[in-house]
Amino acid sequence: MANPVLLLHGFTGSVSSTWKPTGLIELLQEAGREVIAIDLPGHGTAVKHHDPKAYADMEEGLIEELPEGMVDGVGFSMGARTLLCMAAIAPHKFGKLVVAGVGRNLFERDEAQAERIAKGVQGEADPGDVHAQTFARYATEADQDGQALAAFMRRKHYPLGESEFQLITHPVRVVLGTEDFAGPADPLLNSLSNSVLTELRGCDHFATPKNFGFIDAVLDHLEAF
Repeated sequence: MANPVLLLHGFTGSVSSTWKPTGLIELLQEAGREVIAIDLPGHGTAVKHHDPKAYADMEEGLIEELPEGMVDGVGFSMGARTLLCMAAIAPHKFGKLVVAGVGRNLFERDEAQAERIAKGVQGEADPGDVHAQTFARYATEADQDGQALAAFMRRKHYPLGESEFQLITHPVRVVLGTEDFAGPADPLLNSLSNSVLTELRGCDHFATPKNFGFIDAVLDHLEAF
C-alpha cells in the first residue's frame, strides 16, 4: 500500500491558502493516496502562541502527529525546511520527499532579514523591503495572526547542517523556480545524497505551489498516477 502524503506549507501560508486552491490534494486522493495536510504551528487553524519559545520543538511535535508507518512528504519554503528537519530527526518515518522553494537560502540565514519579516507580519514592514511587504500582505489573511507569525519567525530554529543532511538519504526531488530568491539549488543538491532537480522556468517563489510544473513534479516523484 502506498504511503500517505504529508503536505507542509510555507511561512504565512496554510492548508487553505497554499494547497486547496491548487487541486493537489484532490489529485493525490484520486491516485489513491491518503493526504495529511497540516497547518504549521502559529498558522491557519493551528494553535497560535505569541511566545517564540512555544515553537522551539515544532519538528518533534509534528512527527508525533504522524500516523504509524512511513509517509512521503511535500514541503514548500518553510514547510520544505521543516520537512527536511523532520526527516533528519526520524529518518525511518519518511519515504520520498519533495522540497520546493528552497536552495541556497537554507545555508545562508539572514537574521536581520528574518527580523524585518517578523516586524512586517506585525504590521511594521519597511516600505523599501519587498520581501517583508509581501509576507506582511499574506499575514493579513483572515486565518492568520501577525503576532503569532512574528513569534514563529523569531523561534529557535532546529539546526540543518552537514550532520543533519547526512541522515537524509531518502529520494528527494528539489523544485525551484528560476526567479526564486531562494536559489540557486546547487548547495542543497550537493548536500543531499539522493536528489534530483526540477527547474520551473520563469517562476518566482510565491507562484511555485500553483505552478503546473511543481504539481507534475510531485505526482511524478511520488508515482501518484
